[in-house]
Amino acid sequence: MSAERLLTTGQVARELGLTARSIERWAQEGKLVPALYTPGGHPRWRLGDVEEQLRQLRRRAEGCC
Repeated sequence: MSAERLLTTGQVARELGLTARSIERWAQEGKLVPALYTPGGHPRWRLGDVEEQLRQLRRRAEGCC
């Protein structure tokens, strides 16, 4: 498991210049998968994982790979 710090949805959104709502919506649609959920049900994200998932989504949308 990566030693990369776990972020809240708001933190990862700020890091990426997106809205928290976009991250939440993509997670609900299954387009983004958090690293884990807290016992209270809140997602936690690794920035590098989200960046890679977004790259893959972009490639699929462009019809590549």
